[in-house]
Parts: sequence; C-alpha cells; structure tokens
Amino acid sequence: MNQTQFDPTVQPVPTSVVEQVDAADTTLSNPQRAVLSLGANLGNRLETLQGAIDALEDTPGVRVKAVSPVYETEPWGVEPGSQPSYFNAVVVLKTTLPPASLLERAHAVEEAFHRVRDERWGPRTIDVDIVAYADVVSDDPTLTLPHPRAHERAFVLAPWHDVEPEAQLPGRGAVAQLLATVTRDGVTSRADLELRLPE
Repeated sequence: MNQTQFDPTVQPVPTSVVEQVDAADTTLSNPQRAVLSLGANLGNRLETLQGAIDALEDTPGVRVKAVSPVYETEPWGVEPGSQPSYFNAVVVLKTTLPPASLLERAHAVEEAFHRVRDERWGPRTIDVDIVAYADVVSDDPTLTLPHPRAHERAFVLAPWHDVEPEAQLPGRGAVAQLLATVTRDGVTSRADLELRLPE
C-alpha cells in the first residue's frame, strides 16, 4: 500500500501553481534585465533583506540572477544618530514583467514587511527601489527610470559595481566612473554579512 497517498501531510502542488511556474519559466525566454536597490534600517535588517530577495524570486516572471555584498550606510537627510544605520544591497533580475508591474511587486514586498511611508527620509523596515530597467529612460512621475538619484548614491553604486563591474546606468554612463565621483563617507562594506542567491 502506498502510504503517501493517505498521508494528510503530503499535499500535491495544485496544477494551477505548476502551470504558473512553468509559464513564468517559458516567458523568461525573452527577459529584460533590471537592477533593484534594497535598504532596511528597522528590525532584523539582514533577515528582512533576505526575505525581500526571496519574495522577488517567488514572483512569476522574475528570476534573481545576482545579489551584491551588504553595505552599512548612515541614513540620508536626517540628524546623525537619530535613526539606526541601513543595510543596503543591490539585486540584478531577469524579468518579463513590464516596469509598472515590477514596481507594483516592489511595493507589495515593502507592504509584506510592513513598510510605513509616514515621512520623507523616515526609517523603514524595507525599501525596494528600481534603479534601472533594461535601457529605459523615462521621466514618468510614477516610475522615473533610471532612478533619479542613483547616480549620486554610493550605497547604490558600490554594491552594484561589486556584482557588475562593467555596468552602465542608462543616460548616466559607467557605474565605475559614477562611483569614482561620489563620496563613500558613511558607506561601509560589511564583509561579515552575506545574502544568499535564492535556490
């Protein structure tokens, strides 16, 4: 007798889920590259960053291809010492989602980790920003591409350069050159911390 078929703890994966995953994989035959910046300065920051990466990987039509080292960053635009420092990282994705859908997913990930948007520069459990999407340059106020301040932020440029030394920021040039022009004050590599690429 096959015990498995009577074991209530062993449940087959619903066909609809299998079909969704299969569809996502086949549509990834013509994916676009996207770069996302992650930051967290409340709660268990490393665990939250890893959770956000895993949630992105679990999105149909998204595959996480690279995860940067972790950087610790002093908060921007606030009094020194008034907030905990950030842990920052960059992920490179292949995706078949259009930019607007990827933005919706980024916001859904933020909401899942209880991101609160009370104040500009306020502390947050997680911040998920689309830095670049393919070679798209757009001034759409809902989603400006590339991110309008990415070229001046070492906490975006440094981890991105770590995983893609030859990367280009659309409309701005080589990430390596941009990184050479910005200050790294308050942005520290945390070699003792590590984020995993989802399996």
